[in-house]
Amino acid sequence: MRLGIPTKGKLGLKDRVSEVFGKAPTFTIIEWDVLPQLIEVIDNPAIALSQGVGPIATKLLKEKGVEIVLCGGVGIGVSIILSGYGIKYLRVEPCTLVSEAVTQIEDLWKI
Repeated sequence: MRLGIPTKGKLGLKDRVSEVFGKAPTFTIIEWDVLPQLIEVIDNPAIALSQGVGPIATKLLKEKGVEIVLCGGVGIGVSIILSGYGIKYLRVEPCTLVSEAVTQIEDLWKI
């Protein structure tokens, strides 16, 4: 299972979940098998744009093979795009450590 998390920086599992999705500075990509394993941290190419950031960020995550997005919230447009791509969205508290957020949703994504 591959997770995509909007994050505040480049600290991987030690980073914090961003308060925003489309304008998050980075996305942390995690592969979950038995334990969470950091795949990569990527810069958000849409951060400098004034509009259309959600669809661009969502497309980037799809291209990275993300199956579940963990974040504090998304708008209706992004939720529709995620659904269209077959990506699940699970809400976690913003500013939560990425490692804690991944652990918190373990039971939810197994459903």
